[in-house]
Amino acid sequence: MEPASASASALVLLLAWSVVLLVAHVLLQGMLATKELGTEWNAGPRDDNKQPASKVAGRAARASSNFRETYPAFIALAGGLLFTGETSGLGLTGAIVWFVGRIVYYPLYLAGVPYIRSLVWLGSVAGLGLMFLALAF
Repeated sequence: MEPASASASALVLLLAWSVVLLVAHVLLQGMLATKELGTEWNAGPRDDNKQPASKVAGRAARASSNFRETYPAFIALAGGLLFTGETSGLGLTGAIVWFVGRIVYYPLYLAGVPYIRSLVWLGSVAGLGLMFLALAF
């Protein structure tokens, strides 16, 4: 087996850091909900479907859900790029655009910033599009 190229390493690093971003979403959302609803709620079965009422906790939950909507596509496209060896150029650029967009999107969503947040989201989806183009053509 040949060693991975530097661009493959960059794509693998983005995949690894994307897991950190996922965990950050889950932890912050959970911490904000627990702060509001208590540790008994967090440790319990949550059968009552109680949801935090604060704006920031709700935004954190929605931002986390939004991240998880595009995350499988990122993983699949990154995996495809690694599998085919298309780990530089358009594909790597798209992965970077998606990753940076998702990092920027999170604080914008938590702060309740309209429009710019949506443009950043569109940019991250454009990154997925670049990854797709690198695979398809």
